[in-house]
Amino acid sequence: MTAAAALSRRYAVLDVFTAAPLLGNPLAVVIDAEGLSDAQMAAYARWTNLSETTFLLPPADPAADYRVRIFTPGGELPFAGHPTLGSAQAWLDAGGVPRHAGEVVQECGVGLVRVRRIDGHATRLAFQAPPLRRSGPADAATVAQVLTSLRLTVPEVLQVEWIDNGPGWLGVRLADAAAGRALQPDFAVMAAAGLKIGAVGAWPAGGEVDVEVRAFVPELGVPEDPVTGSLNAGLAQWLTGAGLLPARYVAGQGHALGRDGRVHVERIAAGENAGVWIAGDVTRCVSGTLRL
Repeated sequence: MTAAAALSRRYAVLDVFTAAPLLGNPLAVVIDAEGLSDAQMAAYARWTNLSETTFLLPPADPAADYRVRIFTPGGELPFAGHPTLGSAQAWLDAGGVPRHAGEVVQECGVGLVRVRRIDGHATRLAFQAPPLRRSGPADAATVAQVLTSLRLTVPEVLQVEWIDNGPGWLGVRLADAAAGRALQPDFAVMAAAGLKIGAVGAWPAGGEVDVEVRAFVPELGVPEDPVTGSLNAGLAQWLTGAGLLPARYVAGQGHALGRDGRVHVERIAAGENAGVWIAGDVTRCVSGTLRL
């Protein structure tokens, strides 16, 4: 293989949590990432300036189909949701054949994550939410930082809970979806405190979506994330587990950024697929080769 050929790597950009291009959360995927250094991966993620860029590698765990490393412009994450769905689709599109019939097994920083196709939906994949690393109500000092970061007062917030499945999320439950859409965070305060905040509020019954979600991660170079699988996974584990949301619902996200993301949530009570599953459509936008 020549030096020039060694630098040619398959590459894709996919839009996740949307069935139509440009309305979800874009993901850049370097499919042939073996041989890239940590510094190269981090530099490329800064260059794309997307909320996440992923790099596919051979698995270290024999139960996995591939290993993924996930980078934001500000650093590496052990897990993220839209990169999980987009990376799985890119791996399949590149000719990947799952070891387990009917599902892909991804290896990442939090361990193994199952991904499956949703029956009846040609473009929809779902991942099984990993266990929360930290849960429960936030302490008073953290709540005060959250309120300051979101420019809210105590009566405007119903609950603040840890819902950390890797990135370090705090979940904030608001009175309604309108309150979520009206948020104008203080990103400087939030970044200085090292907070990663997800806000959720309910829409009236009977609409296209059940809740509105917003995700703020300025510490990682992404003031607001368009559509966020890991956050929605944590929110679902918290809110369906507490009986505050039904076992199946749809979240909308991204409207403040001109997007129209849809996250389909299902909590399965028993059987081999027991747990919370986060589903979204994946739209292929760009494919080609990358010289890196």
